[in-house]
Amino acid sequence: MTNKQVATRYAKSLLDLAIERNELAAIKSDVDSLIAMGANRDLAIVLKSPVINGTKKKAIFKELLDKAGAKDLTKTFVNVLITKGRESDLLGILGAFDHQYKVLKKITTVKVTSATALDAASLEAIKAKLKAAGKTEANVEIVPNVDPSILGGFILEFDGKVYDASVAHKLNEVRKTLAH
Repeated sequence: MTNKQVATRYAKSLLDLAIERNELAAIKSDVDSLIAMGANRDLAIVLKSPVINGTKKKAIFKELLDKAGAKDLTKTFVNVLITKGRESDLLGILGAFDHQYKVLKKITTVKVTSATALDAASLEAIKAKLKAAGKTEANVEIVPNVDPSILGGFILEFDGKVYDASVAHKLNEVRKTLAH
């Protein structure tokens, strides 16, 4: 488990350096690639393994980042983390960077759960309604999710709030009302 304070500080350092060097978009792309790589179980094990030494971890990440075409700043950042013994915190730091980037760029991520996959027009309509209602930042990133158990309708999750307009939720409310 990543220490939140550590993750926030390292992420802020990377963000500040990326802005200072005018490489923010490229570093964000590198961070997204690293997050995707971190989903690989074997790489996650390598990051947390005390048996694999720092030199070997640096070699693994050098090869991965070279193949991904990562910027020098990203490569140096990962090397510094490994040198300081913070490689097990890498994924938490990358998550904190992503959060700080979205705050900086005023992006709200909205998870939309529906019983069936929504088409692009429906997702755009939801995005427009959220913007018009003033509930989100000017930029909205939609993350669609399908969960047939909600039966119909949708659930919106963002900024720590949940708006449940699902059929399953409505049925549960009716059950509670009838039970009393």
